[in-house]
Amino acid sequence: MRTSIPITRVHTLVVGSGAAGLNAAVQLRRRGIDVLIVTEGLDKGTSINTGSDKQTYYKLGLCGATPDSVADMAAALFAAGGMHGDLALAEAAGSARSFCNLVNLGVPFPQDAYGQFPGYKTDHDPARRATSTGPYTSRDMCLALIREVRRLGVPVRERLSVTDLLVCGRGAARRVCGAVALDAAGAWRAFRAENVVFAPGGFGGLYAASVYPAVHAGAIGVALRAGACAQSLPESQFGLDSLWHRWNVSGSYMQVVPRVISTAADGVSDVREFLLDAFGAPAEAHSTLFLKGYQWPFDARKAESGSSRIDLLVHEECVAKGRRVFLDYRRNGRGFEVGALSEEARGYLEQSGATQHTPLARLKRMNPGAVSLYRDHGIELAKEPLEIAVCAQHNNGGLAANRWWESVNIKHLFPVGEVNGSHGVGRPGGAALNAGQVGGVRAAEYIAAAYRGEGVRDAEFEAALTGVLNLNLAFAAACARAPLTWRACRSEFQRRMSQAGAFLRSEAALTRALAEARAQGARLAAEGCRARRASELIRAFENRHLGFAHEVYLAAQAFAVRSGVGSRGSARVIDGEGQPLPENPAFREQVQETRVGADGRIRHGWVARRPLPEADLWFETAWADFTSGAIYKRP
Repeated sequence: MRTSIPITRVHTLVVGSGAAGLNAAVQLRRRGIDVLIVTEGLDKGTSINTGSDKQTYYKLGLCGATPDSVADMAAALFAAGGMHGDLALAEAAGSARSFCNLVNLGVPFPQDAYGQFPGYKTDHDPARRATSTGPYTSRDMCLALIREVRRLGVPVRERLSVTDLLVCGRGAARRVCGAVALDAAGAWRAFRAENVVFAPGGFGGLYAASVYPAVHAGAIGVALRAGACAQSLPESQFGLDSLWHRWNVSGSYMQVVPRVISTAADGVSDVREFLLDAFGAPAEAHSTLFLKGYQWPFDARKAESGSSRIDLLVHEECVAKGRRVFLDYRRNGRGFEVGALSEEARGYLEQSGATQHTPLARLKRMNPGAVSLYRDHGIELAKEPLEIAVCAQHNNGGLAANRWWESVNIKHLFPVGEVNGSHGVGRPGGAALNAGQVGGVRAAEYIAAAYRGEGVRDAEFEAALTGVLNLNLAFAAACARAPLTWRACRSEFQRRMSQAGAFLRSEAALTRALAEARAQGARLAAEGCRARRASELIRAFENRHLGFAHEVYLAAQAFAVRSGVGSRGSARVIDGEGQPLPENPAFREQVQETRVGADGRIRHGWVARRPLPEADLWFETAWADFTSGAIYKRP
C-alpha cells in the first residue's frame, strides 16, 4: 500500500452506534461475521439521548384475543402511501422476532402475569400494537444492546467521525469498499471492508429548530456525496418540542392540558394566552390541545380545524411575531374546566384519575416520569414554564434500499435505522424503532448468506482511498486559512432549512433557498470553514456533508412541490397568496427518488411504489427456497 495513513481491515464495518447499528453488529457477530463498530461515541447518538413522555415501540400484537397478523401490520405500515410494499411486509414479518430479541436482552417492556405484552393505540395505528418502557425506550434498547455487544466481544472504536464512504467499480458494479474517518486528534483513519452497515441516524444537524440532541449531527450527506440513491426525502415529521432540553412534548405533556402562553422576546413581559384568541371558546382550545398528545406530529390534514392548528399558531407566534411560547404546568389556562372538555378528553382524564386542580398535578398522576425527566435536566416544572417551538423530529425518507436493506445502487452498502428511507408519507408512532431493529437483522442475514467472501481488490481500494484523501487534504488546507467559522457556516444552512424546508413550504421560498444553498455549497467547497484545531476540523468536515445534504433536501422538496404533490404528511404547501394547496392523492402510489450523479447534478424522479407482495406461503415451497438460498437472490 502506498497510502501512509493507518488502515484497519474488517469484513463488515458498522458506522454508528444507535439502536439500529448496535443491533446490526450483534446480529452479524452471532452469525460469525468479523465486525467492527466505528462511532463518535456510544453516548453520542439520538437513540440513547432522546425520547418522549412515553416513547413508543411499534410491534405485532402479542396480547389477548384481538386478532393480528403480519399481513395486517404490513397493511397498516403501507396505508399512508409512498412506501414500498415489500419493505412494509419485511418490517411486519420481522417485528415479533426483533421485539422478542430485545426482551431477551433485558429491555423491560411491560408484560402481564401470564407473559403477554399488552399494547395501546398510537398515531396511524388501527390496532393496539404500541408498547413502551417509559420516556427512555430507545435508551433502554441501546443499553441492553451495548451489554450484548460487549458480551460478544464486538470491537468498538469511539471518537471517530466518518467523513467519506469509499466506493469502487462502475455502473451497476459500483460497490462500497470501506470508509475514511477523522479521529479526535484530527488524524486520518481508513477502514477497508467488504460491507458497510451505515447507521448514522437522522438529519440532526440540518435544522435550527430541531429536537435531535445537540451531539448528533447525522451523516446522510456522506452517503449522498458517494452517490447513494435516496427516496422520499421531503417526507419528514415536525412537532412541538421543548428547546432548552430537546424533548418531544407529546402524549401526557399535552393531554394534561397545560396553560399555553406567549411572551415578548425577553421571555417575561407581555404574557398572552394566545390560543384562546384563536378558538371560539376556552373548552374548544383546551380540547384541541389535549388531542395534540394523541396527534403530536404536525399533520397537514389537521391544520385547518384539527389539532395541528396548534402547531400553526405556535409557529405564528415564534416566527411571524418574534415572540416566545411556553407550556406552564403551574396553573390552568383561563376558563379551563374538566367538565367542559370534549367527551374524549374528559373521559380519558377521568379514567386515568387525572382530574386534579393543576396541569402539574395531573401530569404527576398520569406520568410522574415525565416530570422527573425534566428535573433530571435542570428544569423544574413546578417553578418555571417550558419553552417550546415547532421542530424537526424525524425523517421518514432517507437512503433507498431493497428488502434486504441493501442500497439499490451501491452494492454491499446497507443503510439501517433512520437513515433508511423506508417509511413514506406517514407511519404509526414507534414504527421507526421497529424498522431499525428489523433492518439490522435483515442486513446481517443477507451478508452472512451472500457476502461472506472477499471481493475487494487491492488496487480498487487503494485508488478509492487515494482519491478521497486527495480531496480531503485539499479541503483541510482551505479550512486552515478560511475566513468563516464553522459555526457561522452551520448556522446559515440550519436557518435556511428551518425557514424554507420545514413544515411550511412554498415553491417561491424553496426556489430562493435552493439557489442560496448552491451558492453556499460553492463557497464552502472553495474556501472551507475555519479550522485551526482538531475539533474544528471535524466540525468543518461535518459541514461539508451536512451542507451538501441540505442542498439535496431542498432540491427534493422543490421537485415535490413543482410536481404538484400538495400538502400531505407533515408538510403544508402554500401558494403565492399564502393559501394551502390540497394534496394530489395520486402521488401516494408513487415514491420520489433522488440521485446525485458523478457530475454532482441532483436528479429526481417518480417510481411506482411496489405493492404488498402476495407471497407463496406453501411450507414445502418456502422450505426449498430457504434451504437452497433462493430467498437471498438480490432483488
